[in-house]
Amino acid sequence: MNYSAGKFEVAVIGAGHAGIEAALASARLGCKTIVFTINMDAVGNCPCNPSIGGTAKGHLVREIDALGGEMGKTADECFLQSRMLNRGKGPAVHSLRAQIDRRKYSDVMKHKLELQSNLELHQAEITDIRKTDDGYILTTRMNAEYEVKTVIIATGTYLGGRIFVGEVSYESGPDGIFPATFLGKSLKELGLPLRRFKTGTPARVLRSSIDFSELEEQLGDEPPVPFSYETEKLGENKVKCHISWTNEKTKEIILENINRSPLYGGKIEGIGPRYCPSLEDKIVRFSEKQRHQLFIEPCGLDTEEMYLQGMSSSLPEEVQVKFYHTIKGLENCVIMRPAYAIEYDCVDPTEMNATLEFKNLPGLYGAGQFNGSSGYEEAAAQGLIAGINAAMKVQGKKPLVLDRSTSYIGTLIDDLVTKGANEPYRMMTSRSEYRLILRQDNADVRLTPIGYSLGLISEERWKKFNRKQEQIKQELYRIAHTTIPADEKLNEILVSRETTPVTEGTKLIDLLRRPQLSYSNLREVDVVRPELDSSVFEQVEIEVKYEGYIKKQLRQVEQMRNLEKKKLPSDFDYTELKGLRLEAQEKLNKIKPLNIGQASRISGVSPADISVLLIWLSQGKNNEPE
Repeated sequence: MNYSAGKFEVAVIGAGHAGIEAALASARLGCKTIVFTINMDAVGNCPCNPSIGGTAKGHLVREIDALGGEMGKTADECFLQSRMLNRGKGPAVHSLRAQIDRRKYSDVMKHKLELQSNLELHQAEITDIRKTDDGYILTTRMNAEYEVKTVIIATGTYLGGRIFVGEVSYESGPDGIFPATFLGKSLKELGLPLRRFKTGTPARVLRSSIDFSELEEQLGDEPPVPFSYETEKLGENKVKCHISWTNEKTKEIILENINRSPLYGGKIEGIGPRYCPSLEDKIVRFSEKQRHQLFIEPCGLDTEEMYLQGMSSSLPEEVQVKFYHTIKGLENCVIMRPAYAIEYDCVDPTEMNATLEFKNLPGLYGAGQFNGSSGYEEAAAQGLIAGINAAMKVQGKKPLVLDRSTSYIGTLIDDLVTKGANEPYRMMTSRSEYRLILRQDNADVRLTPIGYSLGLISEERWKKFNRKQEQIKQELYRIAHTTIPADEKLNEILVSRETTPVTEGTKLIDLLRRPQLSYSNLREVDVVRPELDSSVFEQVEIEVKYEGYIKKQLRQVEQMRNLEKKKLPSDFDYTELKGLRLEAQEKLNKIKPLNIGQASRISGVSPADISVLLIWLSQGKNNEPE
């Protein structure tokens, strides 16, 4: 017998990285919110790598923070080691990555949910979702019913979760926690097109069983750089990571047992991530490679578990022991948790609008791995947007849609809802056409005004942001009007940096335009330099050095926005439009793009099809919506 357990404006199913950001955003925007988790101890869990950020993912974390999300601040609170990746390349691909204490991260996030006003955190498994005239009714396994106006599904890898280790297979979520076994049926009855994806994780091994004496150390940056614009100082790096390599013996053992891998034995039907393959998949796909790199990373300060980054596997446990023991430093390692693959249900994201609301189910949203993405950061980004938009819907306000030129978050969501995901989607810098203007250093410039207008950025932070922008403006003016005399000291610096000496005074801005020079090189001759935060100098220098490229990219953005101003109807049947190819008609009817720009990015819609749409619009055959 079911009983009424309460009414809420926003309900979030799942309290992983997507669910946390969704719940905090909707509650902070004033909506009465409830978030459900199968296990209270799994809130904010990091079931795979004990790190936040990485290539392109660091951009997402900075953007989440700039909008008022929580991931960056919590990562800073729990950091063990911080490194800026890709420093040898241009600033567009510089990406922050931090090792974190995974248990502390979970505890801190759980406590933040518990302390948040307008928010209730419940341990319960949602087994059924029913549509009503006013929203939805959620039913738990304990027969409690909740009346809610909007729902955000953020089930991660729990929905229909199944673990694989060699020939062994059983229903489970990550880390041995119960899966969500009933909700999938209810979602199918609602008409959602579910499919199976899979991911995996490596073994955790005992620190004292590793021989670090001949391993390469990987140290953090000093001073470490924080994710959050609100973090004043991180402190010192607390741990070291180490690097090792597989070898021919490792390869031999894996190939001898490849038929015992459920991935190659046909037991796993789910599609895995191409950009984060298991070790056996790497060895088969890249058979010419003699070795593969792995990183040995601590899981926390109060645990002896070490994570073997790059060594995920679904081979039998005894085979894992054998091949791990072939690797330098791991010859006598003790496995505390074996590697495993996990298969789970997710949805076709092309069924959603760019708000992450399902087109045919108003008030129902998806976020994170449920939408076909992979990674903590991708999940958190979607959760934040879904939470904001659920709140906007409840309050009758305009939804938030970020376009590709504003953010990696906008690129991520646009890719998912227009192109779909045939495999777990991972954000990469190469996915953005505008990566020179979507740098992680200027995420605040791009998104903090949006976060403030929504109400997710405090007045104190807004004032700090505006002070920084004024400092950048003043510094740009100063370097354009400061002349450095052509003396011996300056020319010594120029020659030492292998750039041409000068014979007359030179504007500081012209010196900074030289690729060989930087603020740090010129400190000795820039005697009137003000005392400013390093982030101010970083943004000024990038703006100066890449001015021409940035202007070119801004012109490309303007062209894209012109296409996105050409609106398309949401209820038009594209089979009625002559000149479109059959595939384009099918895709346009499925996706229902909002505008020409979005239509141009749909797989299967050609430039010729776009020309047909543009001609149709120019002839006034469509009443463009406001």
